[in-house]
Amino acid sequence: MKLKVYVESTIPSFYHEVRTEPDMVARRDWTRQWWDERSEDYELVTSLAVIDELSRGDYPGKSDVLGLMENLPLLPIEEPIAEIVRTYVLHKVMPSDPALHLAAASFHKCDFLLTWNSRHLANANKFAQIRRVNIRLGLFVPLIVTPLELLGGDAA
Repeated sequence: MKLKVYVESTIPSFYHEVRTEPDMVARRDWTRQWWDERSEDYELVTSLAVIDELSRGDYPGKSDVLGLMENLPLLPIEEPIAEIVRTYVLHKVMPSDPALHLAAASFHKCDFLLTWNSRHLANANKFAQIRRVNIRLGLFVPLIVTPLELLGGDAA
């Protein structure tokens, strides 16, 4: 049985990143390496919230970004997820957009939430608070990781 990975909006965005700053190029390369070489090892899922985020605005490569996600199963965003988001915001865990991704991944028992959002999600300083709130709510606690972390020791 494959581990389930919730793919958050920063992943397809970085797969098609065009900025040339070294940190942007590194994230793009790690994202592409994971997606192209390792993603088949996992059950990838996403949500309509991710598609909505990626559909906003006009930016380079938008159709390619959305195209990367077109074959991923969409997890339903049910009413209990909205309640979880409100709890995250109320307890100042994070703002509503990243909270929606965490709530969906938690509610649907995803093993991993894959993201480059290090401010609100992939942040070791926030993980204890996320874990406490999820445990209080009786929710599964997904590991919040970057593509580099899922590459393991294979990254150059």
